[in-house]
Amino acid sequence: MANTTRRRFLGSATALVGLPFFESLSGATAIRAAEPVLSSAVPKRMVFLAMGWGVTRESWFPNRESMGESYELSAGLKPLQRHKSDLTIIQNLQHQYSDSAHWGSTFWLTGANRYAVPGQSFHNSISVDQVAAAEFGKQTRFRSIQLGCRNPTGHGPGLSLAWNSDGKPMSGLNTPVDAFHKMFSKDQVPLSHRQSMLKEKRSILDAVNVEAKSVSAGLNSSDADKLDEYFQSIRDIETRLAKEQQWLHVPKKQPGQPLEIPDGDLAGVEEVKMMYDLMVAAMQVDAARVFTYRLPVDSFIKSLGATISGHNMSHYNNGARQAVSETRDRTHAELLAGFFDKLKATREADGSSLFDNTVITFGSNINSMHNLTNCPTLIAGGGAEIRHGRHLVMDNPKTPLCNVWLSLLQGCGLKVDSHGDSTGVIEELFA
Repeated sequence: MANTTRRRFLGSATALVGLPFFESLSGATAIRAAEPVLSSAVPKRMVFLAMGWGVTRESWFPNRESMGESYELSAGLKPLQRHKSDLTIIQNLQHQYSDSAHWGSTFWLTGANRYAVPGQSFHNSISVDQVAAAEFGKQTRFRSIQLGCRNPTGHGPGLSLAWNSDGKPMSGLNTPVDAFHKMFSKDQVPLSHRQSMLKEKRSILDAVNVEAKSVSAGLNSSDADKLDEYFQSIRDIETRLAKEQQWLHVPKKQPGQPLEIPDGDLAGVEEVKMMYDLMVAAMQVDAARVFTYRLPVDSFIKSLGATISGHNMSHYNNGARQAVSETRDRTHAELLAGFFDKLKATREADGSSLFDNTVITFGSNINSMHNLTNCPTLIAGGGAEIRHGRHLVMDNPKTPLCNVWLSLLQGCGLKVDSHGDSTGVIEELFA
């Protein structure tokens, strides 16, 4: 204990993890993984798509007086008309702990209380996609895929929508080029070299485990908590290495129609189109079953001819800014309709479509401007067994958005009792 220093510890953890600062010190063997077992059953999939800065509330939400199957799509959602019978729109959802619109995407999939831990100004919890990924990712090359954008709006930490089991942000693939290479590029590094690199990572991790355990005695309560988080980080790395070992000998599958490397200059509308195409291709070859995509804002509206920022657009009035916001909404609906078209056109082994076995959520933690009530929420696809074709308005104007996440998890067959601040499933989704 007396001979253990932070510098010595870091030296054994090169390029992997660094020991946190312990006030008390101031003045595991890696998992062996079996070969992947590939299932022939048609899998369930989940996709979460988030808009920055909400929507145009006057033209995105359907009329509250028109509910059930007889409702009419709003002007902002009209491009989805051909898919109306396969989607559901829900109103009166919100996160009870959300108190700042600048953190909108941060808590969208978690519903966490930012101040839940005394003495800390920020706390988050696991996102719903990662709850699903823990099960759905067991048989795929990638546990989940997080897509982002080069210039995300908002001021919360993290570039993707995903948060791990410790409430830590997960990195995203911020360009179509990055996503393409991750999911489909053939590995040019010889197998023997990849095996050697993996062995080296395991050796470093073993040393890190030994050193970490050596400092555990004598820590105060605060430092013990830090060390627990540190060990969780090590376990996460072990899990990733085990996944890498599983798929080391398995070549990446290519979709039926081979993809070309995307243009590195794609931005805005074309960037979103390509990300949607890559998700469809990844589902087709079962590379992953859980996806999140933090949609671009500034580059998106710029590609539509706007010259203002996404933040300024969100503070619209009845003039030019609102026109930009409305155009943005309609364009997203057009792209989403195209995404649904491709999912419906892609067949599974049993003759069903990708759309039949996937649940897609499109929405935001922000209504519009800095308004955090009535989170815009659109759900589509058959993966969660929802009865679609309806507009639902919850009786309670503060129904937890996490009730939707819990409903989707259970609808996809996952045995989950709660998520975030959920109070139960939304029975109306299945009635």
